[in-house]
Amino acid sequence: MNSRLDHNYWMARALTLARRGEGLTRPNPPVGAVIVRGRGLVGQGWHHHSGGLHAETLAIQEAGGRARNATLYVTLEPCCTQGRTPPCTRAIIQSGIRRVVLAAHDPNPRHNGRGIAILRKAGIEVIEGVAAPKARQLIAPFMQWIRTRRPYLTLKLAVSLDGKIADERGRSRWITGPAARAQVQAWRRSADAILVGARTVLADDPSLLPKPPGGRRPWRVIVDTRGILAASAKIFTDGYQAQTIIATTRRCPVRRQTAWRSTGAQVWVLPGSRGGVSLTALMKKLGSLGCLHVLCEGGADLSASLIRAGLVNEFRFFIAPCIIGGGKAPGAVGGIGWPLSAAPELVFTECRRMGQDLLITAKPRPRQRNKQTSNTEHPTSNIQ
Repeated sequence: MNSRLDHNYWMARALTLARRGEGLTRPNPPVGAVIVRGRGLVGQGWHHHSGGLHAETLAIQEAGGRARNATLYVTLEPCCTQGRTPPCTRAIIQSGIRRVVLAAHDPNPRHNGRGIAILRKAGIEVIEGVAAPKARQLIAPFMQWIRTRRPYLTLKLAVSLDGKIADERGRSRWITGPAARAQVQAWRRSADAILVGARTVLADDPSLLPKPPGGRRPWRVIVDTRGILAASAKIFTDGYQAQTIIATTRRCPVRRQTAWRSTGAQVWVLPGSRGGVSLTALMKKLGSLGCLHVLCEGGADLSASLIRAGLVNEFRFFIAPCIIGGGKAPGAVGGIGWPLSAAPELVFTECRRMGQDLLITAKPRPRQRNKQTSNTEHPTSNIQ
């Protein structure tokens, strides 16, 4: 079969379109759609932002009358309920489309399987599961959020070959090369929030915003238990303070909280135990904002706390071809550590070259995550 008529070919195009919406659609998932008639593309679309027209509707509008008897490729099961926009199943039926090829079922219980049933009842052929693994990967943050109301958390670590994130003087720019740093900017654009510890802000004074932003406005979330950050830091003075959230506890002086709020930043005083912010409470709070995907960029103590809490859904390690050494140089994961017999276990999912560096992606081994979360009801962060 000609590749242009192949289901996988067109679904790959729909998935590429869907990724344009990553970081823009919260709390909705990114979705892409293309309409094919005969040998050619007649319409395409992707979900641009929450409350806007869905991918299927945009593709149908572009196709116009050419949608009749055509095939719609869509990365997610079409919605079938009235929200801020009409149900996509209605638009598909009215357009005269004769076949719908979809990648993944909608995990939302309101829609799961119902959209498919409505289309088939209307006489439309439905083909399911084309490029399903890639589609499920795309909507993994939405799946996490719809089931738990907590965001999907990705932990990014950039380390030397011997596991260091900085030298003994605390300098970390630049361990990785330009390609890796460009990839981090792309990850920021696909996330709804960027999470770091207060000591990372003290050391680097970062903006934590994607460059270029590409229309994205991710939250900047800083865990500062005791209020060690001054209101003169870049995150409070760069004109984007409204995107800044400080997660703290009652141990933080009120005068510090007042100074932060005066800049326009939000201050969340969250529960804590043993002196740290409850990271579970933080994730639930971010979920209530509709955040689907949180990208954590360290530091070492926050990374350890998130791992111990069992809150990390995915690890992304950049391994740089250098050796730093030194007994005082900080490692990627701080805290008290684990005995080897109880060390968190991961499953590698990808390893590839990125410029001069290696990118290794991994996920927690399920049984190990269960073991971690069973140790404490209220996991906390001891970030200062």
